[in-house]
Amino acid sequence: MSHKIYLVEDEQTLCGVLVDYLQAEGYEVVSFSDGNLAAKQIKDLPDLWILDIMLPGASGYDLVKMIKKHNKNTAVIFISARNQELDRVIGFEFGGDDYIPKPFHPKELVFRVRKLMERMSDSGSGSSREYISIGGYKIFKNLYTLYLDGTEISLTYNEFEILMYFIENKNAVLTRNQILEKIWGSYSTNRVVDDTIRRLRKKMKRLHIETIYGYGYKLVEK
Repeated sequence: MSHKIYLVEDEQTLCGVLVDYLQAEGYEVVSFSDGNLAAKQIKDLPDLWILDIMLPGASGYDLVKMIKKHNKNTAVIFISARNQELDRVIGFEFGGDDYIPKPFHPKELVFRVRKLMERMSDSGSGSSREYISIGGYKIFKNLYTLYLDGTEISLTYNEFEILMYFIENKNAVLTRNQILEKIWGSYSTNRVVDDTIRRLRKKMKRLHIETIYGYGYKLVEK
C-alpha cells in the first residue's frame, strides 16, 4: 500500500514539480495552494504533510498545530524560503519532523520523505507493551510514546529518534556528525542537532545528556 502525502505549497510551478517527483516514487499525493483549504482535510489522516510556511489563509505553523492536535503521530516536513534558522527552530517546536530550506532539489525532498516513511514503518513492528525504563521514564519504542509518573510527554519524531539513539549508546560519546547522519542522513547542519537536543533536555529534565564540548554528547545513566 502506497503512502498518502498532502503537500501544501502556493508556488504552482514548484508544487507541480514536487508532485511529479513524489508520484514517480510511488506515493499518492494530494496538493493544496491555500492553507484554509488544507485545514479542511486534516481529518483525512494522510501519512505525511509537507508544508510551506508562508501560505494564503492558514500558515504552515497554524496547520502543524491543527495536524498534531488531531493526531500527534502524523509526520510533518516543513519547506521554507524565510529566515532558515528561526523557521527551523519554530517548526520543530511546533512538532515538525524535518525541515528543508528553499531552494532545494526535488530529489532531496524525495530522499527525506523516503527516510521518514521507512522509520515510521519500522516503528510499527514489535509488541506495543514492551518498554524501556531510564531515569524514571517509561519509553514505548514501537508506539513512539513515553511517560513520567503516568503523564505522557510529547516528543517530535526526531526528538524520539535521538532519544533512542542515545539509549542504544548509553555512556558512549556520540559526535554531532554521527547523530546528524543517523537521524537526518547528513542533509542538514550540526545546528539542528544542538537545537533538537536542547528541546529534548527541556522536556526530559531527569535525563542526563552531557555536552562534550567541541565533540558531541553522551547520555549518562545515573
